[in-house]
Amino acid sequence: MPTQLLGQRPARAAPGLTLHNEITLQLGRVHEACGPARRSFAMWLAGQAQGPVLWISPAWEAGQLNPDGMMPFADPARFLFVRPTRAEDLLWCMEEALRSGAIPLVIGDLPGPPGLTPIRRMHLAAEQGGTMGQAPLGLLLTPGDGGAQGIETRWHMAATHQDEARRWALTRRRARALPPVSWQATQTAARAGLQLQRIETEDTRA
Repeated sequence: MPTQLLGQRPARAAPGLTLHNEITLQLGRVHEACGPARRSFAMWLAGQAQGPVLWISPAWEAGQLNPDGMMPFADPARFLFVRPTRAEDLLWCMEEALRSGAIPLVIGDLPGPPGLTPIRRMHLAAEQGGTMGQAPLGLLLTPGDGGAQGIETRWHMAATHQDEARRWALTRRRARALPPVSWQATQTAARAGLQLQRIETEDTRA
C-alpha cells in the first residue's frame, strides 16, 4: 500500500508587515516596542501599514500624540484614538479590536508590560481576527526596557539625532527565531520610511 511522505514542501512564510528588507513583523501576533522613541517606532510601522490605525492609551496620561510629529511618518487622519479610564480596559480594548479583524494595526500605549496571560489572549484574538481576511497586527508600547512575556518580537528605539539629521538607534532585542541585531535608522524624507545601517558588534564579527 503506497504511503505519502509529509513535510516535503517548504513551509510557507507567515504573512507579515515589512518595514525594511531586514525587518518584517508577523501578522496575527503581538509585538512589543520599548525605549524612549517607542512611539516613533509605532509611527514608522503605521506609515508602512494600510488602512486605519487604532491607538489605545490611558485617559489619565496627560501627554497625547502631536499631529505635527506624526506627519513625517503617517497621515494623522488614519488614526482612531481610544482612551479608557480604567487600567483593565486597556488590554480588553486591544483584545477586542484584534478579535474583530476590522483594524489592521492595533497599538496599545501602556504604562507597563502586561502579564503572560493577557498576551496569550491577544495572540489568540489576533488569529481569530484573521479568519475572515488578513490578520491584524498588535503592537504594545511599554516604557523603559519593556519586558512583556510571550510577545513575538521586542524592539528598542532611542533617538540619536544629529544637527538636521533625524536618526535613531534601533535594536531587535527578542525574536523567536532571529538573533539580536542593532541598526542606525535614518529618515531622509517624509513618509519614505527609514533607511537602516546595521551596527556591527563583537558578537556579529565573531
